[in-house]
Amino acid sequence: MSRSAIHPFPLRAGAALAAVLGTVLVATGCSGAGGNARVETVEASGDGVLRVGLILDNSGDAAFLNAPQLAAAKAAIQDINAAGGHKGRPVELLPVHPEEDAAGQAKDLVAAKADVVIGPTDSSHAAPAVDVLSPARVPLISPANTAAGLSGMASGGYYFRTAAADVAQGPVLAKLAKDGGASTISVLYQEGPYGKDLSAAVADAAKKSGLTVLPAASFKPGDAVNAARSTAKAQPDAVVLVAREGAQAALAQLNNAGLAGSRLILSDGAFARYGSGLPPRALEGARALVPGQLPSAALQGKLLKVDPSLKDVSYAAETYDAVTLAALAAARAQDDAGRSIAANLIAVSGGPAGGGAAEPAAPCTGYKECLGGLAAGPDINYDGESGPVAFDPNGDITSAAFSVFSYGADNNPGLTGREVAGR
Repeated sequence: MSRSAIHPFPLRAGAALAAVLGTVLVATGCSGAGGNARVETVEASGDGVLRVGLILDNSGDAAFLNAPQLAAAKAAIQDINAAGGHKGRPVELLPVHPEEDAAGQAKDLVAAKADVVIGPTDSSHAAPAVDVLSPARVPLISPANTAAGLSGMASGGYYFRTAAADVAQGPVLAKLAKDGGASTISVLYQEGPYGKDLSAAVADAAKKSGLTVLPAASFKPGDAVNAARSTAKAQPDAVVLVAREGAQAALAQLNNAGLAGSRLILSDGAFARYGSGLPPRALEGARALVPGQLPSAALQGKLLKVDPSLKDVSYAAETYDAVTLAALAAARAQDDAGRSIAANLIAVSGGPAGGGAAEPAAPCTGYKECLGGLAAGPDINYDGESGPVAFDPNGDITSAAFSVFSYGADNNPGLTGREVAGR
């Protein structure tokens, strides 16, 4: 997660799906070991016990995000152990220390002999964790990092993520505009890397889909008046708002300029329950995009068995898949060492490199089923709770699932659809 607007999935009790918000920071970093562990040939060097670590880096208003990730890691390990564990021995989940910063947690996990670490949530915490883990040859798989710059982070091939980069939503935002009947589109974006990168991705995808892309307008948080007016003057059929903390003020200015309702499409950073914070019906018919999807009912049931008090499932699907993929990589290597896991993650995900076939194998959807596939041959294709994964040579997923929300007259969103985007 790039950490500005949090758009989690509360545990569903019926058809209602709400969003909880928080404010966070954006940053990326570069550090790590040399080489590329994702594609290197390695020899077995593990001690026979697969140990999974978890970095829980959320505090303050975002602290609630720790619980679903912890529950999902426990649920995944329970399923793995029920299927025989790793080479007949139980997989272990190491103790968590959420009171420490990401680097401190990483140091604790290295000392505890972690073979793989899941986390962190905050994109700005990835580099400090990688600084510790990569020299120790421990792969890090984040279920939530979305900052685009992390694709090029120098980790020595030890960094992966089961969450899509922010720019992956560009083609889907353009598709929502076209599906809504638009032939012309404008992008109003908040200044900064998130706004600049994603607005460019939207414009590029819109052009490729045949839409006429009108000049974009940028704004600083709290100063969107002129940008909204210039956007309205262009008279677009649809407006894509790419924003974070400045989203509400920008939406108010768009409404004042006569752009409201179904003409609006919101990026994930702008997604929120606005309610009375905006004029009545200002967002009626507007649509918004949120990365990820709800875990299946079966996984939700497992999560509640692990933690009966759980009220939110944000990043649970991505965490469950990260743990499962790590165990499958160890199974393919017949070794629990971090180097072996890193070298086999692409292959078990159905990715385009790492020793797998040119065309991915038929999907398998759980540890037990995929383990059976490994018994028949080296090439499997895990499609999990978060959807297809297929890691690329950068450790990024090549197919991303998104949830589509539509706003009602009360300016609050409801889940109305799902989209999948691939590169």
